[in-house]
Amino acid sequence: MKKKRILVTGGAGFLGSHLCDRLVAEGADVLCLDNFFTGSKKNIEHLMDCKNFEIIRHDLVEPVLLEVDQIYNLACPASPVHYQYNPVKTVKTNVMGTINMLGLAKRVTARILQASTSEVYGDPGEHPQKETYWGNVNCIGPRSCYDEGKRVAETLMVDYHRQNGVDIRIIRIFNTYGPRMAISDGRVVSNFIIQALTNRPITIYGDGTQTRSFCYVSEMIDGMIRMMNCEDFIGPVNLGNPNEFSIKELAELAVEMTGSKSKIVYESLPENDPTQRQPDITLAKKKLNWEPAIQLRQGLKETIQYFKSVLPK
Repeated sequence: MKKKRILVTGGAGFLGSHLCDRLVAEGADVLCLDNFFTGSKKNIEHLMDCKNFEIIRHDLVEPVLLEVDQIYNLACPASPVHYQYNPVKTVKTNVMGTINMLGLAKRVTARILQASTSEVYGDPGEHPQKETYWGNVNCIGPRSCYDEGKRVAETLMVDYHRQNGVDIRIIRIFNTYGPRMAISDGRVVSNFIIQALTNRPITIYGDGTQTRSFCYVSEMIDGMIRMMNCEDFIGPVNLGNPNEFSIKELAELAVEMTGSKSKIVYESLPENDPTQRQPDITLAKKKLNWEPAIQLRQGLKETIQYFKSVLPK
């Protein structure tokens, strides 16, 4: 088989950089495309000397001409702090960026995988969430630039597939954590670990009974690659860890595992913040033979070590 040439948009981000690592290690020619809005050169600098790795500084909102076999479309701010900073830009990235990547895939007959999100389910009325659930999303709320942007991206993917025969794959990513999460990320795992390591109050929004399911990054990357190379299934498919934890449990675990002196404080819940989030991964097990095995305590240990190494001394 000829060596695959693979484009990873958002390749300098948290998930993108781990995906680039795996693809480079497997021998593919990897093109990392990023505008460095939330991505970081530090995440990929260890790959710079690899002969099968290239980096392109480019904003996905503008078209790009490349010759590739596969496209992983990961480019988009993924935490509320970042995607609400410039909501119009977030929508543009999801809509115009996806159109540009689908146009590229159509032109060069590449397979394209869209990194969608559990946020398409909104504050779910079904628990756990199956792929057949249509969601409960506020289309004009403060989170809608991301939620609705990703929903439109899924629509575009399926319509390009139906109308133009583009070879697509869609994954819905649930909460993922691990090394290389940005310090300024604003996501619950990184927030709690940083607050615990610096002995600052740990901030829980709401009463802490809301739940999330946390998947370690290496297992998420494995699921992505399996979906890209699955021949008989386009998705969408849920990728996430079905083990459910309350936010209060996560905060207590962060304090315990860091030996922190931090106290837990409570603040009001942001508008439209989901109260429950847990994937039904029956489809991923059946179609991809994929199921996470890394437990939260084990993954947090690695993540805490990472943040210890990057936080200012």
